[in-house]
Amino acid sequence: MAQQMTIRVDDEAAAFVDRASKAGEGSRADVINRALQREMRRRLAIADAAIYAENADPDLESDAYEAWTRANADIVGRDLD
Repeated sequence: MAQQMTIRVDDEAAAFVDRASKAGEGSRADVINRALQREMRRRLAIADAAIYAENADPDLESDAYEAWTRANADIVGRDLD
């Protein structure tokens, strides 16, 4: 089910949405929905990375993975943008 919302965005964001829509990427609503879905996935991925960073699994080769995740959790989040 979809809900109608009235929002205000700055001029730069509005221009981006309009350009994407005119380029055939769907309606304004489609462009904004994809951006919101991407942000929701990004936040979930950051939360997952934090969980992996806090919990080592001795049954996996997790020492190296845990160290990498702890060192790179913020990079993972930026890469999703």
